[in-house]
Amino acid sequence: MGRVIAVANQKGGVGKTTTSVNLAASMAATKRKVLLIDLDPQGNATMGSGVDKYDVPKTAYELLIDEEPIDQVTVKDTSGFFDLIAANSDVTAAEIKLMEFFAREVRLRNALAPVRDYYDYIFIDCPPSLNMLTVNAMAAADSVLVPMQCEYYALEGLTALVDTISKLASVVNPELQVEGILRTMFDPRNRLSSDVSDQLKQHFGKKVYRTVIPRNVRLAEAPSFGKPAMYYDKTSNGSKAYLALAGEIIRRHEEEAQAVVVD
Repeated sequence: MGRVIAVANQKGGVGKTTTSVNLAASMAATKRKVLLIDLDPQGNATMGSGVDKYDVPKTAYELLIDEEPIDQVTVKDTSGFFDLIAANSDVTAAEIKLMEFFAREVRLRNALAPVRDYYDYIFIDCPPSLNMLTVNAMAAADSVLVPMQCEYYALEGLTALVDTISKLASVVNPELQVEGILRTMFDPRNRLSSDVSDQLKQHFGKKVYRTVIPRNVRLAEAPSFGKPAMYYDKTSNGSKAYLALAGEIIRRHEEEAQAVVVD
């Protein structure tokens, strides 16, 4: 069964969508079958995947509200060579409409059930707020990947987010856990970045990925060309970092699987 990972942080501007798109592309480059679900009404992950959010026929709205089969709302032709469930402003209406339904928290989980065995990885790009869309993502996910900048405000926000994940787990998804904490926009010349990074490792230990995503112009430019960074400039430090992250995540999951077999 595939792994479902929600990419979430209640704080905006931390590289959440950049991570969703580039990690999906990097996993696809390792020959894994990957689905990226854009649940952010801004549709940035959709545009960054080379899909026009203004012209896409169906989005996450049809999946969540109309309960259309997942293969009917999936875009197969993306610039990152992964499958995509797109988002645009219609998804804002989905958040409101969800409030009308019984068992509204698990509609995404139910929609994904038929394809969990088909995909190796399903990534969910969450909105930068705790709303019904984010709750659906958390209910459907096995784990949450948290991108964050190494600054003190982000450190405070991380504590709140981990608390939120714990509360959601107790209500909608007992299996939910923190997949890992990813340091983004990292500048090793900045003393503050290094100090916060050390605190992260002290408090969260192995949950902090060894891979660090640097500040990188190519990562920032790639979305305007509708491509993941590795297909915009594969030699850039940003591209290499996300490929390294994909490798680290795969190794972790393989080690977990081996540990289960041994037990």
